[in-house]
Amino acid sequence: MASHGGIQIPSRLPLLLTHEGVLLPGSTTRVSVHSARNMQVVRSRLLKGTSLKSTILGVIPNTRDPEHDTQELPALHSIGTAGLAVQVVGSNWPKPHYTLLITGLCRFRVTQLLRERPFAVAIVEQLDRLEQYTEGQPLDRELRELTQNFYQAALQLVGMLDMSVPVVAKLRQLLDSLPRETLPDVLAAMIRTSNTEKLQVLDAVDLQERFKKTLPMLTRQIEGLKLLQKTRKPRPDDDKRVLAIRKGGVFPGRQFSLEEDGEDEDGDDMAVLERKVKEAAMPEPALHVCLKELKRLKKMPQSMPEYALTRNYLELMVELPWTKSTSDCLDIRAARVLLDNDHYALEKLKRRVLEYLAVRQLRSTLKGPILCFVGPPGVGKTSVGRSIARTLGREFHRIALGGVCDQSDVRGHRRTYVGSMPGRIINGLKTVGVNNPVFLLDEVDKLGKSLQGDPAAALLEVLDPEQNHSFTDHYLNVPFDLSQVLFIATANTTSTIPPALLDRMEVIQVPGYTQEEKVEIAHRHLIPHQLEQHGLTPQQLQIPQDTTHEIISKYTREAGVRSLERKIGAICRAVAVKVAEGHKMSKADGEGCQEQVGKGEDSDVTAPPEMPIVIDQIALKDILGPQIFEMEVSGRLTLPGVAIGLAWTPLGGEIMFVEASRMEGDGQLTLTGQLGDIMKESAHLAISWLRSNAKTYHLTNIAGGADPLEGNDIHLHFPAGAVTKDGPSAGVTIVTCLASLFSGRLVRSDVTMTGEITLRGLVLPVGGIKDKVLAAHRAGLKRIILPKRNEKDLEEIPVHIQAELAFITASTLDEVLNAAFDGGFPAVVITHPQITSKL
Repeated sequence: MASHGGIQIPSRLPLLLTHEGVLLPGSTTRVSVHSARNMQVVRSRLLKGTSLKSTILGVIPNTRDPEHDTQELPALHSIGTAGLAVQVVGSNWPKPHYTLLITGLCRFRVTQLLRERPFAVAIVEQLDRLEQYTEGQPLDRELRELTQNFYQAALQLVGMLDMSVPVVAKLRQLLDSLPRETLPDVLAAMIRTSNTEKLQVLDAVDLQERFKKTLPMLTRQIEGLKLLQKTRKPRPDDDKRVLAIRKGGVFPGRQFSLEEDGEDEDGDDMAVLERKVKEAAMPEPALHVCLKELKRLKKMPQSMPEYALTRNYLELMVELPWTKSTSDCLDIRAARVLLDNDHYALEKLKRRVLEYLAVRQLRSTLKGPILCFVGPPGVGKTSVGRSIARTLGREFHRIALGGVCDQSDVRGHRRTYVGSMPGRIINGLKTVGVNNPVFLLDEVDKLGKSLQGDPAAALLEVLDPEQNHSFTDHYLNVPFDLSQVLFIATANTTSTIPPALLDRMEVIQVPGYTQEEKVEIAHRHLIPHQLEQHGLTPQQLQIPQDTTHEIISKYTREAGVRSLERKIGAICRAVAVKVAEGHKMSKADGEGCQEQVGKGEDSDVTAPPEMPIVIDQIALKDILGPQIFEMEVSGRLTLPGVAIGLAWTPLGGEIMFVEASRMEGDGQLTLTGQLGDIMKESAHLAISWLRSNAKTYHLTNIAGGADPLEGNDIHLHFPAGAVTKDGPSAGVTIVTCLASLFSGRLVRSDVTMTGEITLRGLVLPVGGIKDKVLAAHRAGLKRIILPKRNEKDLEEIPVHIQAELAFITASTLDEVLNAAFDGGFPAVVITHPQITSKL
């Protein structure tokens, strides 16, 4: 590579085609390699090459974007830069790509292209003689003046910067140590210039022309800094700025940028952050940790990844409401009025809130209770939580827990992980900005569980009044006091909540609404809300109470009111169409719009409707279609072997039919309807009890034999086969159904029942009585058989519903059978011969 005592590049160079950035001699830049040709250059020359010559590449700027690379070689810029590849970094995932660190050596001109594939190779002519800058050749007068002017401008630029910054001091040394002929390329790569301007510098082969093109760029940068200093407020450290390290530079991997930004100085930021830490009124352990992290942050360079993590941590710590709280509104009378206005019924919930307010009046340091509202969907559990927050005058925050399967969602991630962040509890406190909000933990019964831990277990500390005064989030790693937070959890069922978590909460059952309550809710809340949502007024649409009754009984069958609100919304949309068409016709001025079209499809459109539009049963059927639910109870009890039971589901109570049939066989019992193990055991219990008491109740098989199963097969079916069923409360219903089948008598069509049975014929209590009674009332059943020990649960039933229903309490199956059949179910008294004692 030496010729006549000078340094020369190889005459044949592989070409690296770039589409962004311009490499100038003396500068270093990073080049991303994606295109097929450039990938071949890296693999063939850099990864497999063993000599220094193989690391020298010809970098051609301003070519086509490699994303649109084709088989044809793009048009090449005539002048490029010979560069030395000093570093290759690459990866094969998600697709192969490399990043090269290249230092520019000198300019060259492409004289002949030797080949295009697999990568371009060309014969080049070296334009910059590398030895000319070191031999001290004399310059003419004009070039000498240009060189001196450029050097003075460079000194002026560096003098406007802070010499205490290491990068600025290094640049000042370079100005004295580098040959002045190299300064145009070096400084053009540092200052803020466009690729077009850099390309002009690259094309300036003549040194004098190169100085003339670069000097205006340098002067523009100086004027920009002067203007910026004039517009900013004078401060002692005003010049301590600039030279943010960008890609490229005189050193491998570095390039300087003389850009300024409008952000505050790091020193000022540190002072502000330190003042915020001291003013946050943190507890002593948290303050100690923050001051320690702040001390580390001051010694940490901004380029370190940990700098941003530590700063984010400190900013979160100063934003948390360590001592900031809201004062509670303790006016019980006003709270009662507000709760009554927001919600109809739900007396248990309202009473519990008023009790909390009363105790807060007597004791100001009361810990926040942990409440859990359990009830079917659509009964207002979430909206009650919002009303409680408004009643107390507190901030409200909802945390949806449905489907959460990572404990870090609750307790946060440790700061050693990439992308770590605090948990939802701490994030919620940061959002509301006070330490005594109302937190609604929605759908706590639908928490998941995975390899990342059990979030239900993480909630144990949050929801324990004896522990949550020192709740430790993994991200904060310091205790935070949650004892003033009022936690309200909602769930549809308690069966999926872990016992340890359920034990920490005060469970309040929220049963479904009665039909009368739904009518009242519809006219107080749902209809006005839907009218507002659809742009209607009560003067345009009226829904009488009879129509609301019709919607509830024939178009919805639910414990809550969500379906009812959707049906009312459908009515509002249909009326909105009529009202909008009427407005359109009334605004039309044409004569034809005033005439009535007697026939045709548009006859109802041309005439504006009369206001208000009243929805009657005919209009209801036109809008909602035929009724969805029918009272089919009496129609299904026309044969022996059918009885009606009551079941509880997370969606509320339901009625459940039990059907039985028998045929000749060998005494097998078949059960269908997706039954659980407990219901199967109840069926076997019922069969065993009836067989043991067959003579007492005159139960026979098809042939009239005394054993009902002898020569018979029994099939028990629970309709709605797609729904899984389980639980002990169907025991009395199965006994009644089989007794009807074996005796040939019909069960009363207005009776339903629930209760667990034993082998001795006792009836045991069950749960969900209120939901089951409401389901029977919705279905039109008038007679309900309940276990004797469930009589106390009838106090929860509204008085007007108790007046419409007849409740029969039974402690034995004999009482159940007598109440389920017309005329009773008499048993034959069997007298045993008296045995005289001979003692």
